[in-house]
Amino acid sequence: MAKNWTAIVLAGGRGPDDPMAKAYGVSHKCVLPVNGVPMLRRVVDALQKSQSIASIAISIESPAIVREALAEKVSGIAVISSETSAPLSAIVAIRKNSAFPVLITTADHALLTPEMVDYFCEHAGRNGADFSAGLARAEVILKTYPQSIRTFFKFKQDRVSGCNIFDVHTGKGLRILEQWQYLEAVRKNPWRLVAAFGPLALMRFLLGTMSLDDVFALVSKRLGLIARPILMPFAEAAIDVDKPADLDLAETILRSRTPL
Repeated sequence: MAKNWTAIVLAGGRGPDDPMAKAYGVSHKCVLPVNGVPMLRRVVDALQKSQSIASIAISIESPAIVREALAEKVSGIAVISSETSAPLSAIVAIRKNSAFPVLITTADHALLTPEMVDYFCEHAGRNGADFSAGLARAEVILKTYPQSIRTFFKFKQDRVSGCNIFDVHTGKGLRILEQWQYLEAVRKNPWRLVAAFGPLALMRFLLGTMSLDDVFALVSKRLGLIARPILMPFAEAAIDVDKPADLDLAETILRSRTPL
């Protein structure tokens, strides 16, 4: 497997006013310990141990937060100032580190593993897409973690949840990030996401006739690129640490794994 990917970790937050930071008394959400290890450090560790990632950049408000989270692991990692939104932060980070392909993930992906990273990169590297998004089917998640509360997007034959892992493989892939700036505000509302691509798409979605592949084909046609889903076989890939129940579940899962 070629170790030629650039990884960008979106770590921008609301500082001490973030609900999770406030609830657990930390300066920033990404330094919140998950089973004793800051969540940003867990993400960086998974990226560094993968067989795909050649370089890592973190998009965040301050390099001091990265130093707090990573300690000795901070060496060799680029830090880029975050912007007013996740998609804009990703666009700016990619333009400053323009070596494609680019894997984008988030600092709260505390359950990320090298195996997940390599699985995603391998499939993104051979699917011919300009942009790929990692997704997990509901049955994969709920079979292992029936107590997990996820936002599922329901299509013709699939219910899927996002995995906070994306591939921008070419410059064309940036078009999706540009569209994402609008979609970010409605990302938890599947019908509004689909409506952004026209009334016919919305009608098909509401009638249950649109498949997952239909949606990606529609996005591809609308934006003049090739976008594809990558269905992840890892239930944990869809579990980020966004609320206290997520933290409890993540720590339970991590206690069952081999320590870092």
